Amino acid sequence: MQSFLDPAILFFIFGILAGALKSNLEIPAPISRFLSLYLLMALGLKGGFALAKSGLTMEVSVTLGLALLLAVLVPALGYLTLRRFLSGFDAAAIAATYGSVSAVSFITATQYLNNHDIDYGGHMAAAMALMESPAIIIAVLLANWVRQKQRGSQGAAAVAGAAKTQDASLGKILHESLTDGAQLLLMGAMVVGLVSGAAGEAAMKPFSIDLFKGMLAFFLLDMGLLAARNMGGLKAQSPWLIAYALGAPLVHASVALGLALLFGVSAGNTALLMVLAASASYIAVPAVIRHAIPEANPSLYFGMSLGITFPFNILLGIPLYTAVAQRVVG
Repeated sequence: MQSFLDPAILFFIFGILAGALKSNLEIPAPISRFLSLYLLMALGLKGGFALAKSGLTMEVSVTLGLALLLAVLVPALGYLTLRRFLSGFDAAAIAATYGSVSAVSFITATQYLNNHDIDYGGHMAAAMALMESPAIIIAVLLANWVRQKQRGSQGAAAVAGAAKTQDASLGKILHESLTDGAQLLLMGAMVVGLVSGAAGEAAMKPFSIDLFKGMLAFFLLDMGLLAARNMGGLKAQSPWLIAYALGAPLVHASVALGLALLFGVSAGNTALLMVLAASASYIAVPAVIRHAIPEANPSLYFGMSLGITFPFNILLGIPLYTAVAQRVVG
C-alpha cells in the first residue's frame, strides 16, 4: 500500500482516472518527448556515476550476460506460446513487444528502490539498453521465415527475390534498432557519467537528481492518460490475450529470478532484472514493428503492452518483484 502513496504513482493513477473520464487533459507531444529524453539522460548519468565508483566487477559482467540471455529467451518463449492461437505475424510482433523492455517501468523501479533504500548497480541501465534490440531482431527473422513459408508455392526465383528484399529490410531494421536516438542518449549519458566521475556527479546533481522525481511524476501522468485511452480497444479481444498480458510478466519475472538466484546476483539487481524481463515495450518496438511486420495487428501488441501490462507493472508488479527478490535472494 505504501507504494501507492508515492507521488509519481499517484499521478499515474490520476492520469488513468482522467483518461477514463474522457477529460481533455493532455500533455503536448513535444513536452512528453522531452520528458522521456530527460529521464533517459538522467538515468544514464546516474548509472555512469555509479559505475565510476564501482568499476567493472564480476557481478557487473554476470548481470549484463543474464540480461542478454533474457533478451533472447523471453521473445522465444513468447512466440512459441502465442503461435498456438495467433498468426505467425501477430505472434512475432507480440513476442517482440514483450521481449523488449519498458524504460519507464525500469526508471520507476529504480525510484522505488531508492525510496526503500535498496542498493542496485548503475550498470543496470546498460542492461536495459542491451535488452531492447534482440527481440526486434528475432521478430523480424521470424516474420521473414513466415513470409518465406507463405511464398513457397511461388517458385524458387520468387523466393530468392523475396529473401533478397527481406535481407535488405533486416539490415535497415538492425540499423534503426541499434542507433535509436533514445538508446544512444542513454548510453552516451552513461559514458559521460563514467568519464566525469565524482566531479561530474556534483556538477549535475541539480539536473540528474533534484529534478528527477518531479519529471518522473509529470511523465507518469502522461502515461496514465495514454494507458487509459488504449484500454478500450481491448474489450473485444480474446480472453487468452488478456491472460497473456497479465500472466507473461509474472512468468518472465520468474525466469529472471531463477537465473539471478543461480548466478548469485544481489537483491536490488535481481529486482531490476525481474522488472526488465516482465516489462513490455510500448514506444520503440511498436514503432519499428509497425513497418517491419505490417501484417501484424497494431491494436494487439500496442494495446496489450500499454493498456494492460504497463499499468500492471507500475501499480503492482514493481512492489511484487522487489518483495520477492528480497525474500528469495536476501
